[in-house]
Amino acid sequence: MKAMILAAGLGMRMRPLTDHTPKPLLEAGGKPLIVWHIENLVRDGFTDIVINTAWLGEKLEAALGDGRAFGARITWSHEGEPLETAGGIIKALPLLGTEPFLVVNGDVWLRHDFKAMRTSYAHMQKLAHLVLVNNPGHNLKGDFSLQGRVFAGIECTVRNEGEPRFTFSGLSVLHPQLFFGLQNGKHALAPLLRAAIAAEQVTGEYFAGPWVDVGTPQRLAELDAQIRTGAI
Repeated sequence: MKAMILAAGLGMRMRPLTDHTPKPLLEAGGKPLIVWHIENLVRDGFTDIVINTAWLGEKLEAALGDGRAFGARITWSHEGEPLETAGGIIKALPLLGTEPFLVVNGDVWLRHDFKAMRTSYAHMQKLAHLVLVNNPGHNLKGDFSLQGRVFAGIECTVRNEGEPRFTFSGLSVLHPQLFFGLQNGKHALAPLLRAAIAAEQVTGEYFAGPWVDVGTPQRLAELDAQIRTGAI
């Protein structure tokens, strides 16, 4: 199974840190965020990695190269301008192949067993498998509810009263068929997931963490302190 790291965001909320540094190269615990992902992916058997870029993409490629230093083979998908999540994946599909692939956001930090996902979902027949986490302070209403392995309660409208809701972690396994019929260009991922959920083509799992959405300089500083003190 191949893996894709989404690294094409502009990092607007991280400015001024991202004025001259792509967000995935910002460091926490003495290591760039994207290097945490690469090392963990390689540890768990993902050595064929696709990374998409837009803002300061040349700096990302210069820093990481072809991946040999990490025991991986990195293939680059340069977008020029951000194509949104689904658009970036669609552009990279020729590099990802026809089998399900793991996708992780470049601006999250987590300790997850990627190997278990590769073992369980390399040949999945559904269109998507999403990893959900507890709702952080900036998303208290959550994204989805989880009933066994089926999601409901799309967006912020609770379909089933009293059912707990969780936040999408930015980690998933996606099937290329999720993007069937879509042309290259800007496409958001959320509408595709909603349609797949309605068609009962999405499974999910709850992940207790640790997980951090590194969306602001404050969260980055907090993560750095937690790693350095061994809190996570």
